[in-house]
Amino acid sequence: MGNSIADSELILNADGSIYHLNILSEDISPTIITVGDPDRVAHVSKHFDRIEIKKQKREFVTHTGYIGKKRITVISTGIGTDNIDIVLNELDALVNIDFKTKTVKQKLRSLDIVRIGTTGSIQPEIQVDTFLMSEYAVGFDSLLHFYKSRHVQQQEIQQEIIKQTNWNKDKSVPYVVKYDEGLGKKLLSKKVQLGFTATNVGFYGPQSRKLRLDTQDPSLNNKLAAFKFKGLKITNLEMETAGIYGLSKLLGHKAVSMNCILANRANGTFSKNPEAATEKLIQYTLDKIASIQ
Repeated sequence: MGNSIADSELILNADGSIYHLNILSEDISPTIITVGDPDRVAHVSKHFDRIEIKKQKREFVTHTGYIGKKRITVISTGIGTDNIDIVLNELDALVNIDFKTKTVKQKLRSLDIVRIGTTGSIQPEIQVDTFLMSEYAVGFDSLLHFYKSRHVQQQEIQQEIIKQTNWNKDKSVPYVVKYDEGLGKKLLSKKVQLGFTATNVGFYGPQSRKLRLDTQDPSLNNKLAAFKFKGLKITNLEMETAGIYGLSKLLGHKAVSMNCILANRANGTFSKNPEAATEKLIQYTLDKIASIQ
């Protein structure tokens, strides 16, 4: 048995649940759907045949239930990779740490983690309401650099991004991580295209939006859209995927990010019915997940 983890590092609530998520190990299934918006949890779980668990603390809402015999958990993360750091570490702790002894279990479990989110395209040909699966994700947020993670980073692609964008040295070094190919193949179809997602540290300046503040590099989105390397090009912007991919690989989980394109930044267009488009992605993803044996 390994060394016990200090109370200050693995924090539990009075009922034995993990600190932020406020859930117990038996509350989650091996299949996890993450959504950013807490309100979107119910939009997913309304498709369950039955719901057995509903819990909430802060922005973290958890519903677990069944579609047929398939047990599925949907949990909200809130916005950003700072929240992803909490959610991924605490989900892993729920299945791979013994809370009574506060030691890592000898036999580790792997979760299937599927993000269902909304995003904006930076390529003119990727129209609004498109479904996009992130084959790769580049993180501009620095999260993965706080962990020993070079072995999961796509170093060659990272260096090309730095070179082709003339990346500012005062910003975090971009990190690139790939999706889980096995899980991705189970969710892919002709209705979904593969993409290369940029995970940003904010919604406004970091995604080149200007309201009253000038950005450091006004041409950054154009540089990202122009990036090309061995057939890859950056397709869309959002705020969680790279963190999910990076921590999942480090912790031994399988992760795929499913995106609904609501905005096309290149064309200046926005979905005429974003709720309906997102609902279609939810239904598509649930149908695929329910069919996985």
